[in-house]
Amino acid sequence: MSDNIFTDRPLRFGYGASLRRPSGTASGYIVVRNQIGWSVSYTSTEICAFRGSTVDINSTYTYPSKFNHPFATVNKTFWFIKESNGTYVDLLTDPEYSGRVENLCENNKCTLRISNLRESDSAVYKFRFTTNQPTRSLTGSAGVTLSVTDPQLQVHVRRSTANPSSTWTELTCHSRCQIPDHLSYVWYNNNKPVGRKKYSHLRHFNAEDSYHCAIEGQERFHSPTLYAPKVPSVSVSPSGEIMEGSWVTLTCSSDANPAASYTWYKEDEDSPTASGQNFTITNITAEHGGKYQCEAQNTHGRSKATLHLTVGAGKSVIIINTIRLTLVVVLVPVLVWTLWTRMKKTLSLKSEVNEAVEMIELDNWPEYDDIDAAAQTEDPEEQEDRV
Repeated sequence: MSDNIFTDRPLRFGYGASLRRPSGTASGYIVVRNQIGWSVSYTSTEICAFRGSTVDINSTYTYPSKFNHPFATVNKTFWFIKESNGTYVDLLTDPEYSGRVENLCENNKCTLRISNLRESDSAVYKFRFTTNQPTRSLTGSAGVTLSVTDPQLQVHVRRSTANPSSTWTELTCHSRCQIPDHLSYVWYNNNKPVGRKKYSHLRHFNAEDSYHCAIEGQERFHSPTLYAPKVPSVSVSPSGEIMEGSWVTLTCSSDANPAASYTWYKEDEDSPTASGQNFTITNITAEHGGKYQCEAQNTHGRSKATLHLTVGAGKSVIIINTIRLTLVVVLVPVLVWTLWTRMKKTLSLKSEVNEAVEMIELDNWPEYDDIDAAAQTEDPEEQEDRV
């Protein structure tokens, strides 16, 4: 790609230009064959590179082999990002780039190599060359825009379950900058390198496995590690005894990357009870008690944990039960004593009635009481007559 170019001073017609006077004319005219051929071009005008890496910025320049006799020769080639009042600061002399830049030139090609890149190196870089001709210098006007950033690698996951007997998972490594064609991504399985590819196909993704990727030569910049959810941690809030009529929140948390989604199941129920990391139950009753299972799941696997929820009686129930107990403890003995007292009185009354009845009966039959006395007062003569 060739950029627009400019010279610091107007170009003059030089080698290849000639003056001719046509025959039969009083005045002549100029015929110019322009063979100047000055240019500066860049391989790419936009480059994205990673912090800490090394980047090459390439340029090509051309100039006439002769210029106004004697031969034109190149005095200096350099790269710059700063200019002020027509003065250009060679990066080789810039303290901010000390020991980190090289200008590699050969056969009209110059490469600016910057190592140990910093984010502050993001700038527009321009190439310039000067010749032994005082009026001949040239700069590539557009320059090359360099953006320095962290790789921020990410692993994208795509799973196929079209054929249950042959499932597969595709992992693709992505970065903020497109890596050069001669580089590849390094793949790691459980922190051990398993190959260099642009992407990776896996027949089986075990829940115990973890994966991440890095750029070849830049292994210290790697993607976050992907892994299935670990065994979840479950908790209940508020802590302590759970009473009827109150509320409670069940929380499930699992270490996973990518982040896990959560589903709650109650014991002996097939359909999910709730979804989300937090599950809140309001106005809780005894029926809410039992075992709850939290399932954490992401694209790499799933894991489960169980908690037991015990619901105690609420305050109102306790008050009612207290009243009932009080009634039982206090009133029952009173009732028993009352009944016993009444029974005792009834028995006593019956006894008195019976005695009175007996007395009345005896009073109604006086002859039985005076039989012996009559017998004693009977005339002896009459007793003899009976004999």
